[in-house]
Amino acid sequence: MAAHVSVSHGWLVLFLCLFLMAAGLSCAEGRTRRSAVHRHLKRINKPALKTIQSPDGDMIDCIPISHQPAFDHPFLRNHTIQMRPTFHPDGLFELKEKEEEKEKEKPMLQHWHLNGRCPEGTVPIRRTREEDVLRAASVRRYGRKRRSAAAVPDPLSVSLSTDMEMGSGGASGHQHAIGYVQGDKYYGARATINVWQPRIEQTSEFSLSQIWILGGSFGQDLNSIEAGWQVSPDLYGDNNTRLFTYWTSDAYQATGCYNLLCSGFIQINNDIAMGASIYPISNYGGSQYDISILVWKDPKEGNWWMQFGRDYVLGYWPSFLFSYLADSASMIEWGGEVVNSEPDGSHTSTQMGSGQFPEEGFGKSSYFRNIQVVDESNNLRAPKGVGTFTEQSNCYDVQSGSNGDWGTYFYYGGPGKNPNCP
Repeated sequence: MAAHVSVSHGWLVLFLCLFLMAAGLSCAEGRTRRSAVHRHLKRINKPALKTIQSPDGDMIDCIPISHQPAFDHPFLRNHTIQMRPTFHPDGLFELKEKEEEKEKEKPMLQHWHLNGRCPEGTVPIRRTREEDVLRAASVRRYGRKRRSAAAVPDPLSVSLSTDMEMGSGGASGHQHAIGYVQGDKYYGARATINVWQPRIEQTSEFSLSQIWILGGSFGQDLNSIEAGWQVSPDLYGDNNTRLFTYWTSDAYQATGCYNLLCSGFIQINNDIAMGASIYPISNYGGSQYDISILVWKDPKEGNWWMQFGRDYVLGYWPSFLFSYLADSASMIEWGGEVVNSEPDGSHTSTQMGSGQFPEEGFGKSSYFRNIQVVDESNNLRAPKGVGTFTEQSNCYDVQSGSNGDWGTYFYYGGPGKNPNCP
């Protein structure tokens, strides 16, 4: 019996070595990487008071609020958690009352809610699996945007580029369809975002719809706070539509991460999990669902807060994480982004938004509505001088407008590869 086990173990070791060699790693390198992965998992997956298995396969750990990953940061070890913002933006509650007066639709949930909730005093955190980390370029880069592909749309400079300089898309293969404002000091932004499940062609690609809060130049010192929904097989291992956040203070080089995958964002809410699936999603020609996201700077404490929907204040990014955003933002962007890896030398068919062009309209095209900014007096107001931008309008496009119900809005998106976008 022992001999049989030994032989079986030997075959397993041989198989693993052959697998690692095919991946360009020696057996020793593979063992070293796996050890590093296990150490990282132990560091970011904190001991849970309760675990909830989501129908979509996620494990949601209910972590004591004071034990969440944020407090691994050396500047946060003695931090007193701010359990609520000192101020909300003026105009928020009037907007909330208007929304509540409208006909109520099916509430937006996360899949894991179907099997339970986290108790008070804890925060829900999606558990990171070994295979999640192994998909990353390295353990150190897990949960971070790839530096060579971390493009933020810069309408002011990109619009000056020629088609020849831009090639088939934006910087580093990223393409966008956005609305934006710049030229003032901004202390937050809000939008209601239509939720879809765009098709992704390559597992290394993603499609997202988000708000960008930006400060600094578009060089090495860019500060960015980002929030919205995304489909990212590389990050999550599936094609589910998920709530996400991101932050960086150095243009995605060494700081920041998605969700709670590093120290930084402090969550206070026990109902919503960053990186968890959103449910339900919109159907072409059928029911439409959207989420509201607000990010604003507390005028007293200086922290950047995030609110999801009408009722869920999720937490905050401490102001010391940033340089330019420690004061204010200089640009706000709303819209969609995809990665175009140009498989087989042609444009990707990865969809943005609903996968339809803006002119299809409500029920078919994806939208941002009631977009607003927070001004220096902490007032939510309609943005002035909203511009629109896309690198290739025959692949993904954007069309803006305004009316009484939706305020300032735009439809955006597209299918990617098509006869006019080869």
